Amino acid sequence: MIEKRRSKISGWGVFATQAINKNKRIISYSGEKISNAESVRRERRYIKGGHIWCFKLTNRTVIDGHVGGNDSRYINHSCRPNCYVHIIDGVIWVRAAKNIRKGEELTYNYHTDGDGLIQCKCRPGCRTIL
Repeated sequence: MIEKRRSKISGWGVFATQAINKNKRIISYSGEKISNAESVRRERRYIKGGHIWCFKLTNRTVIDGHVGGNDSRYINHSCRPNCYVHIIDGVIWVRAAKNIRKGEELTYNYHTDGDGLIQCKCRPGCRTIL
């Protein structure tokens, strides 16, 4: 249903290999479960490389997609996304926010709560800082 390839937004991206219906579960965000404190330490290193790999699951637990993660970690941020995340029973699901065409890049809004150190690249002129 999806594949990883080079993105016009940033680095690698994830693209639909077939049409995906609105609200369909596409992929779970997987990786190592770590504490929030460990996430803060790792994110300092990741942000220096221009990446956000850690996804907050609960107030105590974070999923580090850089360690043991799948292709979901390559889904780029967009302020006008075509996907959203839905957490069910401790699993972070990426779901289609609308009907997605074959070949379209998947995106979701990261809703980061960090220091805002990475400039959004979702479209020319975007002023969002992640």
